[in-house]
Amino acid sequence: MKKSTAHIIHEYGPFPETSSVHGVSYDGRHIWFANGDRLLALDPSSGKTLRSIEVPANAGTAFDGRHLFQVDSDRIQKIDPDTGRVLGTIPLPDNGGTSGLAWGEGMLWAGGYKDRKIYQIDPDTGAVLRVLESNRFVTGVSWTGDELWHGTWENGTSELRRIDPDTGEVLETLEMPPDTGVSGLESDGGNLLFCGGGDSGKIRVVRRE
Repeated sequence: MKKSTAHIIHEYGPFPETSSVHGVSYDGRHIWFANGDRLLALDPSSGKTLRSIEVPANAGTAFDGRHLFQVDSDRIQKIDPDTGRVLGTIPLPDNGGTSGLAWGEGMLWAGGYKDRKIYQIDPDTGAVLRVLESNRFVTGVSWTGDELWHGTWENGTSELRRIDPDTGEVLETLEMPPDTGVSGLESDGGNLLFCGGGDSGKIRVVRRE
């Protein structure tokens, strides 16, 4: 397994009226993040929030190329990012608290925080298709190309982990600085990872070497 230190190259925030950053996603232009009461679109060039969508947003966020998906307690909301309208919902696994959310391989992937699992979910029905085990709390999930990554945050330490999407085996870890939590994770499709910073109210950008 490859181990290295996470290289944080930039920080955004804290943001007005945002006490905590939960889910994080990226639509190719904007970084979307959940602050509990709404989803906000961040311009990564200026660092300014451009608009918001008023929906419950207390955990993971994902984007499938057309729609946003947002965790709300025991369900996932499918949202039109242009209008902010909720188009439908699917149930979440009864897993003691869903954290991260990602889109990959045409499916949703949800992180189970307390049960330390990642679930592959049918986006139309909510059916669980695959379950991957972790030995740490899962606090964010992201696909970048054919690589599956997840964040951890436990006992004051955090890591970004690349895992085998079939077995859950940890292939690579990036260790975050002490007391730097990860509460959401997304890739820009290249070598950058956007990390929600929990109650710091920040989004941190990690560059993969």
